[in-house]
Amino acid sequence: MARYEFKLPDIGEGIAEAEIVAWHVKVGDSVDEDQQLADMMTDKATVEMESPVAGKVLAVAGDVGDMIPIGSVLVVIETAGEAAAAPAAEVAPEPAPPEPAVPDADVTAEERRKTGERRQDEVPVEEDRREGEWRAAPPEPEPASAPAAAKPAVQASPAVRQRARDLGIDLARVKYAGDRVRHADLDAFLLYHGGGVSHGAGPRRQDETVKVVGLRRKIAENMQEAKRRIPHFTLVEEYDVSALEQTRAMMNADRGSNPKLTMLPFLITAFSRLFADYPQLNATYDDEAQVITRHGAVHMGMATQTPNGLMVAVIRDAQSRDLWTLAAEVSRLAEAARSGKATREELSGSTFTISSLGPMGGITSTPVINRPEVGIVAVNKVRETPVVIDGELEIRKLMNLSLSCDHRVVDGWDAALFMQDLKGLIENPLKLLSGR
Repeated sequence: MARYEFKLPDIGEGIAEAEIVAWHVKVGDSVDEDQQLADMMTDKATVEMESPVAGKVLAVAGDVGDMIPIGSVLVVIETAGEAAAAPAAEVAPEPAPPEPAVPDADVTAEERRKTGERRQDEVPVEEDRREGEWRAAPPEPEPASAPAAAKPAVQASPAVRQRARDLGIDLARVKYAGDRVRHADLDAFLLYHGGGVSHGAGPRRQDETVKVVGLRRKIAENMQEAKRRIPHFTLVEEYDVSALEQTRAMMNADRGSNPKLTMLPFLITAFSRLFADYPQLNATYDDEAQVITRHGAVHMGMATQTPNGLMVAVIRDAQSRDLWTLAAEVSRLAEAARSGKATREELSGSTFTISSLGPMGGITSTPVINRPEVGIVAVNKVRETPVVIDGELEIRKLMNLSLSCDHRVVDGWDAALFMQDLKGLIENPLKLLSGR
């Protein structure tokens, strides 16, 4: 038998360490060649580590959330052949758990209670996880020696009784006039007690401690740095998208094999066209080197919600794509991000970010800039609103866009002009599609 040390390989240019986000094996497990051992995260990309040998796991390095340097031992495996790595491992195998002691018959129940042991004939105990202590289960109530005096019956109709049961109200507590409790008496009881009936507002949940690891930790770090370093300002403008929605519906009705158009391809097209006149928005700022880079190409970041958290997938050269290819790329990247198959290149290098919650969006929002970019736009929900046009009341589809900018790079005046020029494209679809 031999010991094989699987060392964390170089999984990205310039990466010095990676975070353990999931273990798929534990000490004592048998593994096959190419079996998945762990998931490691660098930046926002997750890489699967597979075993190059078959054998038994002797040791693993660290817990979920720990950072492991590149080149250090990740897993020690006992193999049937000769050693394939250095004989000394950098991580020691976990000690085997001690055998449980057999309780002595002379030990008192009180001593066993303190040590967590019990005999089969003792009263069972249950663990109070909120307090972290062992408590004896309450004994069964003894039958009453004499029947208690019967309470006088409260008169109420079956419907009132059923409603009281549903609300958790004891009818004996309800004050009433006349010969019986009525629905109005229940209403008065609820008003007087502020809804504080016996069942409460809902069941109490146990406290939960969640370790911040993996993508959630990356999101937290990025958001903290963005808010700490970047002086944000947010400008919100209202847009009439009635004509744009009609155009979108018409194109979808005759799309053939093309992907379905959402609002995003139209907005990305409008932004990409205007960045030629507003290069200070399609930019990144290296605040340590004090250098602003105004990018010629538009690499549009698309904020995407995944089961693990928010990712920003990147649509390369958005300025060169038409609506249909933009729609296809939006769909492809969103699916890759949600399934965890997006590459590191597809999750980095954006020059501006657009974020949309679709129909879940609010009336307005204040998006946080995706550092080192200097701007981000949030797309709020479309809503039908009565609008006065030429003295006549019409129902129009309105939508707000929220633009957050880095005030060190973008002036408020420039942001306001940009939003007004954007209105000219969004509210005139023919102008948007004509390319002029």
